Amino acid sequence: MITQDQLKDVLDRAESLHRYLNIDQKMVEFEEEQLRTQAPDFWEDVKRAQAQMKKVKDIEKWIKGYNEVRQAADELQLAFDFFHDEMVTEEEVDADYQRAISLIEDLELKNMLRQKEDPMDCVLKINSGAGGTESQDWAQMLMRMYMRWAEAHGHKVTISNLQDGDEAGIKSVTMEIEGGEYAYGFLKSENGVHRLVRVSPFNAQGKRMTSFASVFVTPLVDDTIEVYVDPAKLSWDTFRSSGAGGQNVNKVESGVRLRYWYTDPDTGEEEEILIENTETRDQPKNKEKALLLLKSQLYDRAMKKRLEAQAKIEAGKKKIEWGSQIRSYVFDDRRVKDHRTNYQTADVDGVMDGKIDGFIKAYLMEFPTTDEE
Repeated sequence: MITQDQLKDVLDRAESLHRYLNIDQKMVEFEEEQLRTQAPDFWEDVKRAQAQMKKVKDIEKWIKGYNEVRQAADELQLAFDFFHDEMVTEEEVDADYQRAISLIEDLELKNMLRQKEDPMDCVLKINSGAGGTESQDWAQMLMRMYMRWAEAHGHKVTISNLQDGDEAGIKSVTMEIEGGEYAYGFLKSENGVHRLVRVSPFNAQGKRMTSFASVFVTPLVDDTIEVYVDPAKLSWDTFRSSGAGGQNVNKVESGVRLRYWYTDPDTGEEEEILIENTETRDQPKNKEKALLLLKSQLYDRAMKKRLEAQAKIEAGKKKIEWGSQIRSYVFDDRRVKDHRTNYQTADVDGVMDGKIDGFIKAYLMEFPTTDEE
């Protein structure tokens, strides 16, 4: 049975969310923005109308989320009072408490995602490290882990490019994760190098081996995001795709390779961005998607420069290290540990099956970002 202090904690956190989220202000904004959708000429500019509808729905989600928290907290208060009058059971009170806590923690976590790119879909790329078959197998295990996470959270996963390993596993994969909520906001915590320690099934002596794979996560931009691409720095190659899809895949040059010379605005250094796309048999569609992936990378670079500048200004805040080794998966010791937050779990099988929310939450709570606008 919950205590009076636990009840007070729930009520206090619900009230705090009302303040943090500016619910009263959001309700006024919701009415104002909804009125704009009722203008007679609203759908004449479809792109602008869709952006406005998205804005209305985004505000509505926060209001609905808070209302669920408020209702759950009020129901817990009633259940707690009714228990003392012997009108409900101890189990019913505890169940109401767990529901209220779950809703509060979910909304508190979303409140940590204040950057404008956090609600976006994302592109997740995995590259195997040095080590041949062992690291390529590890890259494929990570691919499965993120696909299972996405599936559990209502996201759609599309593989836009996949390079198979020499004997097993994969050398690299690019996946687009779309359709759910806050794909980038949650998965940005996965940026960095992932380290595996296990007795390798590919080693005849049964030795314990260490493998590495890198994960890169970028926001997937859409038509509402303006990103400039200099046509003079862009070139295309085409090639025959390989893999599933029938004989046509190998006969037609449907695969596209985009090359773009990126100039760092601060240092003036130039770097080639290379993107391959073999998602469909339709070359124009593959070109369109490759261009979208380029825009996502350019947006991501601009965003990271903004974050770096913000980190310098906000002295004392922990800086996000995008390229560092972030997590170790030690199979023999039944342990997965994140080196940034020290969060760890013994449920290795669960983690590899996509249960990484604990790591994501620990990261977001330790490295919160605020909306600069």
